[in-house]
Amino acid sequence: MAKTLFHKIWDSHCVKQIGDTEDLLYIDMHLLHEINTPQAFDRLRETNRTVRRPDLTIATEDHNTPTRSVATLESDDVRRRQVDLLRRNCSEFDIPLFQLGEPGQGITHVIAPEQGLVLPGTTLVCCDSHTTTHGAFAALAFGIGTSQVEHVLATQTLRFHKFKSMRVTVENDLPDNVSAKDLALSIIRHLGTGGGIGHVIEYAGSAIHSLSMEARMTLCNMSVEAGASAGIIGVDEKTLDYLRNVYQLNGQPLAEEEIERWRTYVSDPDATFDKEVVIDGATIQENVTWGTNPSQNIGFHEQIPSFTDYEDPSQKQAAKRALEYMDLQPGQSLSDISIDKVFVGSCTNGRIEDLRIVADILDGRSVHSDVHMVIVPGSTQVRDLAIKEGLDEVFQKAGADFRHFPGCSMCCGLNEDSMRKGQRSVSTSNRNYEGRQGTEAMTHIASPSVAAASAITGRISRASDL
Repeated sequence: MAKTLFHKIWDSHCVKQIGDTEDLLYIDMHLLHEINTPQAFDRLRETNRTVRRPDLTIATEDHNTPTRSVATLESDDVRRRQVDLLRRNCSEFDIPLFQLGEPGQGITHVIAPEQGLVLPGTTLVCCDSHTTTHGAFAALAFGIGTSQVEHVLATQTLRFHKFKSMRVTVENDLPDNVSAKDLALSIIRHLGTGGGIGHVIEYAGSAIHSLSMEARMTLCNMSVEAGASAGIIGVDEKTLDYLRNVYQLNGQPLAEEEIERWRTYVSDPDATFDKEVVIDGATIQENVTWGTNPSQNIGFHEQIPSFTDYEDPSQKQAAKRALEYMDLQPGQSLSDISIDKVFVGSCTNGRIEDLRIVADILDGRSVHSDVHMVIVPGSTQVRDLAIKEGLDEVFQKAGADFRHFPGCSMCCGLNEDSMRKGQRSVSTSNRNYEGRQGTEAMTHIASPSVAAASAITGRISRASDL
């Protein structure tokens, strides 16, 4: 019987069926960070249980950590307590932990692929909705809640209702300067923020397989913004080349038999999906969000819409509220919008490829005097490579604020990198709801290219505008 990639992984990891609606899945890798995990460990102690597979569990400090100096970790009681709890819990239960300032530390969804922890055909979970990132490697990866963290820690399994399958096929080449971020925003606009609910989205087509692995991670990362439980892409030569390089860098042996097994993690040619969507990649443009959810985005050839343009009552109300919150008027162009901050980083766009794009645009130019540009590497590996390539010098000469310590930073606005009331940013992160980057702060999600160009002009811009 023909199977989708999702069904191949799910079926091979199903330990048992529970009733008519649930399956018990085996979990190959469990990622942890300092937010949302303390309660799970408390429950383990209360029930006198241990962590079943600490060797399949990895923790890092990333969400509420400083990006300027390790010393400032002590300046905030809540932040210090969260990090201290993670450190004590990992020590007690023998879980490997990458502490702030140590080699290997960084954002959960950046360090895991770097270290070869994400492999085709595996299952991976984390108490973070953007775990969908890892689907770029043909892994079934999804976010879970705190009670589910406890279940995985104790049993290395997870009870779950089986997802539905959706295939989004993108054919034809993307236009020049159009990135995976633009593609993701376009797909979310097409599907809506709830269009993928209950589904695993498999991305397919020539445009998808022309993307780099970093770009595929960006695309899969944003799947949850369309409501999907996971995003996934089948194995091809780019997948295998990336993994070969990771194994080589980490000094690990890689058997040819393993590579051949990974090649099987694609959907069968005659597999059927619960839902099919086909998009012409040649029609995708550079997109930027104008509202307070990722589906509220437009291209540079479009204008800010009016809430009266929407027929659906809920969309109309959401657009009306978004226009008020974002302090925008219908008919404005993106280039009309002045900004205060630019953020480059996050699990969406904090990889070395993203920093190279930004450096290429900033090289020989200067950040606008009214703009504070913050660039935060996604991991110590990304930071060290950026320094080796001289990207940090490009950033410094341009007047950008390149941070030394990796972390989620302005994406979730939990630390000192958050914005002030009334400030407006162009951000390479993934969410733009009210208050995401700071109380009453306004966020426009965009690609690294648009972020860099906007930092130079002081308004939302494309590199072609420079």
